[in-house]
Amino acid sequence: VFSGRVGSGLDPCAALQAMIEIEPHGVAEIVFFLGDASDETEARSLIGRYRQADLDVVLSQVQGFWDDIVGGVQVKSPDRSMDIMLNGWLTYQTLACRVWARSAFYQASGAYGFRDQLQDAMALVHAEPSQARAHLLRAAGRQFAEGDVQHWWHPPIDRGVRTRFSDDFLWLPLAVARYVTVTGDIAVLDERLPFLTGRALHEDEEAYYDLAGRGEEAVPLYEHCVRAIRNGLRTGAHGLPLMGCGDWNDGMNLVGIKGQGESVWLAFFLAEVLNRFLPLVGVRGDAAFAVECRNHARTLAESVERNAWDGQWYRRAWFDDGTPLGSAANDECQIDALPQSWAVLSGIADPERARLAMEQVDRRLVRRDARLIQLFDPPFDKGTLDPGYIKGYVPGVRENGGQYTHAALWTVMAFAQLGDRQRAWELFDLLNPIRHGDSAAAIALYRVEPYVAAADVYGVAPHIGRGGWTWYTGSAGWMYRLITESLLGLTVADGRLRVAPCLRNGWPGFTLRYRHRSATYRVIVTRGPARVACDGMVQADGWIALADDGNEHRVEVSCE
Repeated sequence: VFSGRVGSGLDPCAALQAMIEIEPHGVAEIVFFLGDASDETEARSLIGRYRQADLDVVLSQVQGFWDDIVGGVQVKSPDRSMDIMLNGWLTYQTLACRVWARSAFYQASGAYGFRDQLQDAMALVHAEPSQARAHLLRAAGRQFAEGDVQHWWHPPIDRGVRTRFSDDFLWLPLAVARYVTVTGDIAVLDERLPFLTGRALHEDEEAYYDLAGRGEEAVPLYEHCVRAIRNGLRTGAHGLPLMGCGDWNDGMNLVGIKGQGESVWLAFFLAEVLNRFLPLVGVRGDAAFAVECRNHARTLAESVERNAWDGQWYRRAWFDDGTPLGSAANDECQIDALPQSWAVLSGIADPERARLAMEQVDRRLVRRDARLIQLFDPPFDKGTLDPGYIKGYVPGVRENGGQYTHAALWTVMAFAQLGDRQRAWELFDLLNPIRHGDSAAAIALYRVEPYVAAADVYGVAPHIGRGGWTWYTGSAGWMYRLITESLLGLTVADGRLRVAPCLRNGWPGFTLRYRHRSATYRVIVTRGPARVACDGMVQADGWIALADDGNEHRVEVSCE
């Protein structure tokens, strides 16, 4: 019996009622059809169509559609919970929710975020490379001639917001580099797209929302990437990139709003972009830009070591007035996980400093008792620093010192890259949503779906351990990459395959199936002396040339 009450904060419910008579010992199959249509005429047409269809066949077609998508990479390991996430849920969440719907219970905007869906596309290069390619072009079409982009935009009208975010546009060359490296589709660099046109931001303006125009000249995707990189080469007093109105952590919108503040994380990230994009610069024969990229990456590394080291970890940023952020001298946000993990992931930091910084992340930000990894500590609350609207969040919730899973995954990737396999697997277990729902007590605490990635986990009483913002989060794509690349060791580059896993202690091995166009590669990983063989032929360098021959190939990998 329903109460008939409706209103804000109440549980929504739709109900269908039908009278069904079943004879004693009888069997009946009852089918309910739920759908979506733009108007009543289309809805009645769909109903009529499916009333005439063999619904067993329809269901089989749907299942086959998704099996084909998630079948790009499949694994069977001793950890069933990891297999469940990798073999279906993470790809489904990334594509269905993030790329197609762009909507969920916690966010229903339907907008594309420039940095957001590019990261999703980077996770789809194995399962749905055509989707990744399409989005590279879609995103490049939201770039202004100056190199900056719309932070987000709403299709189909495509109104969007022009901002001073300092990292958005840099995700384009990084995503393009990953797509081309994995797929070999060099031709995408020649796809031509026009720039957006619109007025520049006023000096005292953080952002404006408008319907941008379209320029007449279309230039290759490669040129869009070059303009993005050049737009990010501006540096401040410490030789580090300017932070603008945010650099990934949107809530730190006041740190560099006056055009002087610098971001340490962005220095590491920009160096990664430069180094990943350089091979494409070489393919284009763009010698002058190659020199520019190499010189700037080297300068960033020197500037970081000279100015950003705080004694035990790397600082997060500098405010416009020169006050450091992410320093032991601060009363809040003394250590932030982002620059520490990217010191490792970018490969440009001093190795000993990077390792020491990650030890401090483990000591100060990993909370094993609460099963979470904080973004930074202490949270912003009543201190004198004013980094922006992040301070409006409850301390210990979302970006304000709780677990922001997106960044927590980078922490685990960094430990894996350091070769610390025991810690990498231990911390992955903290992030695996199934581990948060494997008992009645656990799910009563977590309180969100235990089969999709959650954007954040609260770190403040009385809600410590409670999940938030599920489905619509880029954490799904990064968790997929953490498992496939950092833990299972899958790398595809320049038409070759390599599996060099961070094999978990106690595992005898695992099997992995990788689909390359019409061919399938069945990889059997076991413990033993280092050896890689494909179809019985030992591969001296550990790499396997991929073939589009319609056959199944057997790959044997042994490692310690």
